[in-house]
Amino acid sequence: MKTRITEMLGTKYPIIQGGMMWVGRAELAAAVSNADGFGILTALTQPTPEDLVKEIARCRTMTDKPFGVNLTILPSAKPPPYEAYLDAALDSGIKVLETAGNNPKEFIAKAKARGVKIIHKCTAVRHALSAERNGVDAISIDGMECAGHPGEDQIGCLMLFAIAAKKVKIPLIASGGIADGATMAAAFALGIEGVNMGTRFCATVEAPIHDNIKQLLVKASERDTNLIFRTLHNTGRVLKTPVSDEVVAIENRPGGAKFEDIQHLVSGAKGRVALETGDEKAGLIWAGQSVGLINDIPTCADLIERMVGECREYLAQAGRRVG
Repeated sequence: MKTRITEMLGTKYPIIQGGMMWVGRAELAAAVSNADGFGILTALTQPTPEDLVKEIARCRTMTDKPFGVNLTILPSAKPPPYEAYLDAALDSGIKVLETAGNNPKEFIAKAKARGVKIIHKCTAVRHALSAERNGVDAISIDGMECAGHPGEDQIGCLMLFAIAAKKVKIPLIASGGIADGATMAAAFALGIEGVNMGTRFCATVEAPIHDNIKQLLVKASERDTNLIFRTLHNTGRVLKTPVSDEVVAIENRPGGAKFEDIQHLVSGAKGRVALETGDEKAGLIWAGQSVGLINDIPTCADLIERMVGECREYLAQAGRRVG
């Protein structure tokens, strides 16, 4: 498959592994890259910028193919040293950076001065156009179906991808709602040039999370996610579990809720415990509606080859129907 995304990334296939907190580690990134997709390490999964340098080096012992680094920049009372993480990636020779959240112009300029390509992830066409004006090289646009934070506009993938493709000139990557060849083909038909998957790659052999969590993803239907933080105007989509059910209940109680009322349930550290121990009651498990399309736990190589074959067949079938 040849698109502007494969040319930019230097990959055979335009399939990208999302930069997921606690999951975007060397084992998964290398497996995706070795399967001719594009793996991504999550910078803030590493405790320090120095640890990110070590993780990049470790990933290079597992693959000689291209991979990138995700750096998500969010408002925080005690923000991590974002620029130090950026410097760690740049000094390690990373050539593709996936950014999300806030995207300071000075970070873009610094990365581009080092010859780095920037994929910016956003949830609205207006944000995509702003990032395009600020000089990013590609946009990864998230529909409402996605895991994580889908924004407050509540625009589904079908509309979002189609409208973005008409307005954004730089290459577009579909993120959210993609888990198989059929959804990949649909994105391409709308004008997209690559796909980004998070939830689907969590349910693979190489994903560094407990098998109990992978089995939960396989068993879940498209109706088995919860939207949390809606009353706080910071909507997030997570797997439906006792923890997320309790968060929703607290948010919906008479009089509403403050973040302090749910903070004990939603910390990132507790989510990490859930992923690593397999205890769904330990913390939040982030997942998108694409869980409804997940029925097995393949290797990354088998998943990618299957998706590519299915995508080509679905596009060919569509052509025959209207030809």
